[in-house]
Amino acid sequence: MRIDHTAAIVTGGASGLGAATAAALAKQGARVFALDLAAGIERAADVEGVTYIATDITDGAAVRAAVTTAAAGDAPLRTVVNCAGIGPSMRILGKKGVHDLDLYARVVQVNLIGTFNVLALAGEAIAQTEADEHGQRGVIVNTASVAAYEGQIGQAAYASSKGGIVGLTLPAARDLAQYGIRVCTIAPGIVETPMLATISEEFRAGLAAGVPFPRRLGRPDEYAQLALAIIEHDYLNGETIRMDGALRMAPR
Repeated sequence: MRIDHTAAIVTGGASGLGAATAAALAKQGARVFALDLAAGIERAADVEGVTYIATDITDGAAVRAAVTTAAAGDAPLRTVVNCAGIGPSMRILGKKGVHDLDLYARVVQVNLIGTFNVLALAGEAIAQTEADEHGQRGVIVNTASVAAYEGQIGQAAYASSKGGIVGLTLPAARDLAQYGIRVCTIAPGIVETPMLATISEEFRAGLAAGVPFPRRLGRPDEYAQLALAIIEHDYLNGETIRMDGALRMAPR
């Protein structure tokens, strides 16, 4: 599917994976609408072709308004890349007691329900566009994690939310197939994003050493490269693709 002269939505588009993907799509000629919280947008870089919209992805009305804005121009809305997410950790039973239920619910609400909210509302808008010569209307790329398969100690909430995204991928692809919309998911390993900015270089080196090859952390631009490849590859659908250097996470 073509990227140029189309509109795209990227959630979490102010930093990390989302920012790299928004910039890559804009470079390919898409008009990109980057959805993120207002605080994140305040720190975001100005990128030609990228328009920021302050949006809480768990808010149905806010997402519908952002989708309406993205779909209102001359360029048809064809692409959605869901990168927004949070990753706090807590053990089910720890020194401070049992896992906080509100924290568990919040992680699932943002990572899984927020992703579904954007997928459904953007899918509705994409379904109303005119199909291309191959019957295609759009592509939705979600973001899971290798934690969906090998969640570590303290990742019960995060792994649950990302496992839900993996489980969502195939039924979403089947549901939206009649509208010419494909759905795929990327499951990154350890990628250098703002979530890792607070840890020491020594700890980062230890993380990199656990990756079979290439023995380093992933880069946001590599995620963006894979997202664009999925968008342009018309026969990829209903699949979750690991991007992890053959990493298989240990318990801790």
